Amino acid sequence: MVSHNHTHTAVRPKGLSDKKKTALAGYLFISPFFLLFAVFGVFPMLFSFYLAFQKWNGFGEMTFVGFKNFSLIFTDPLFWKSIYNTIIIGLLGTGPQLIAALILAVALNSAIVKFKSVFRVAYFVPNVTSIVAVAIVFTVLFSEQEAGLVNATLNLFGISPVSWQTSEWGAKIAIATMIFWRWVGYNSIIFLAGLQSIPKDLYEAAEIDGAKKWQQFLFITVPMLKPIIVFVVFTATIGSLQIFAEPLIFGSGFREESMTIVLYLWREAFTNNAFGTASATAVSLFLLIIVFTTINFFASNRLDKSGK
Repeated sequence: MVSHNHTHTAVRPKGLSDKKKTALAGYLFISPFFLLFAVFGVFPMLFSFYLAFQKWNGFGEMTFVGFKNFSLIFTDPLFWKSIYNTIIIGLLGTGPQLIAALILAVALNSAIVKFKSVFRVAYFVPNVTSIVAVAIVFTVLFSEQEAGLVNATLNLFGISPVSWQTSEWGAKIAIATMIFWRWVGYNSIIFLAGLQSIPKDLYEAAEIDGAKKWQQFLFITVPMLKPIIVFVVFTATIGSLQIFAEPLIFGSGFREESMTIVLYLWREAFTNNAFGTASATAVSLFLLIIVFTTINFFASNRLDKSGK
């Protein structure tokens, strides 16, 4: 007789391995963020690009018009005025703000200042305050009347009252002051976090070598904080190009002296019901942000190379 020996192999049940299960669980946990980002971030952005080439009032049918929307805004003097205002207000509000934030952070990080936690909270409070409330308060402070606090203070030094809301530079200075007050504390906290990561040994060694405080600041603090400075400049630049609530409330509408590019976009969409030109403005703002971000990127790289 011929016997047949059958070899039985163990068959593993089909299913996911533990590694894949762990990875799948991780993706499921973070999926709500990506879903919300796709719905409220990616889709509006892509739809805005599409809408920039359409004529639409928000209710009727869309009509493809090609580059006509871009032609309309590029031939509008107010559009270029809004870009000019945005850049000037951004420079006035951001440049001095970053310098002041760094000085405040160094002061908070020093051993001289007491009650540091109280000052940190006080510096951060303006950032979490409602923008509308801030704008209303500053509108009262920069009142065009002689009894306004700022005009009354200027009067003590023999300076005539300024028309803060209607004059070309008065409106820009007032709005830039609002931005300065609101963000200087936030950026100082970021600088403070960077300062606390610098080893104390470097300062002790420099002090032993006879370096003064200003020399320690220039040759230790600033070079070690370079990545933080680059980050803050990047975020501040992008934020300054998106100024909206401050000029809207302070300027009491769409005044030419305080018109920013986002305010121009808002006017086109929700006052003129021209969503096509509003989207073209949004695309132009997107490209403008890319330009300024690229300039910051190359400038920071040049600083790194010069530092090395």
